[in-house]
Amino acid sequence: MIASVFAVSASAPQPVVSLWEAVFLGVVEGLTEFLPVSSTGHLILIGRLLGLRGPAVDAYSVVIQLGALLAAVVYYRRVFIDLLRGVIGRKPESLRLLRSLIVASLPVLSLGYLFGKQIKARLFQPSTVVLALLFGGLLMLAVEWLHARRPPPQQTASQLSVPGALITGLVQALSLWPGTSRSMACIVGAQLSGLPRAAAADFAFLLALPTLGTATLYELLKHGRELSTSVGIPQLVLGLLVSFVVGWLVIAGFLRYLRRFGMWPFAVYRIALAALLLCLL
Repeated sequence: MIASVFAVSASAPQPVVSLWEAVFLGVVEGLTEFLPVSSTGHLILIGRLLGLRGPAVDAYSVVIQLGALLAAVVYYRRVFIDLLRGVIGRKPESLRLLRSLIVASLPVLSLGYLFGKQIKARLFQPSTVVLALLFGGLLMLAVEWLHARRPPPQQTASQLSVPGALITGLVQALSLWPGTSRSMACIVGAQLSGLPRAAAADFAFLLALPTLGTATLYELLKHGRELSTSVGIPQLVLGLLVSFVVGWLVIAGFLRYLRRFGMWPFAVYRIALAALLLCLL
C-alpha cells in the first residue's frame, strides 16, 4: 500500500508555477499594477523568460491582480465607505462619482467579454507587448506636454462629467492590449477629460474595483479548476498575498511621486524598455 502511495505521488503532475515563481510574479504584479507601465505586459514578458506559458499561466496572471485590488480597497477604504454612505443617503456628489465609475467601466468590460478569447490568442505575445509599451510611453509624453501648456482646472474625481467618464472608459479599453496599462490608460483618459493628474490617479484607483474585480472573478469562475490543478492552491494564495503587500506599499509612494514629478519618468521607462526588447526579440 505504501508503494502504491509513492507511485501515485510520483505520477502526479507538477505545478506549472513553482513557489518561488509565485512569489516573484506576485512582486511584479504588486509593483506594476498601479504604476503606468502595464502589469499584464510585464507578467507576460517575465513569464516567457521563465518558460511559463499556457492558459493556466495567463489566467494566473489575471487572478493575482486580486491581491493588488484588495490593496487599493484597503488604501481607499475611507473613500469607499464614504461613497457607500453617500449613495445610501442620496448625496449628489456620491451619486455622481458612482455614476462615473459605472459609465467608465462599461467599455472595457463589454469589449473584454465579447473579444477576450481573441485578445488572448493574438495579443498575449511579447512582440505585441513591446509595441504597446512604446505606444503608451509616447502617449503619456504627449499628454504631459499638453497639460504643461494648458493646466486643467483643480477638480476632484467626483466632479467628472458623464461624457468625461465615457471618454475615460473608452481610453481605458486600450488596456485590453497587454502592455498598454490599465492605470496609464485610465489616468490619461481622465486627464483628457479635464481632471488634474492627482484626481485622475484617484479615479483610476477607484475604477480598479469594478474593472479588475469583474475580470478576476470571471477568470476564477472560468479557470478555477484549471488553476487549482495546474498552478496549485499554495502558489495562488502566495501570489495573491505578495501582490497585496507590495501593491499597498506602491500605491502610497506612487501618489506622492506623481504629484511631484508627473508621469514622464514612467513614459521614458516604457520607451527605453521597448527599445531594449526590440533589440532582443
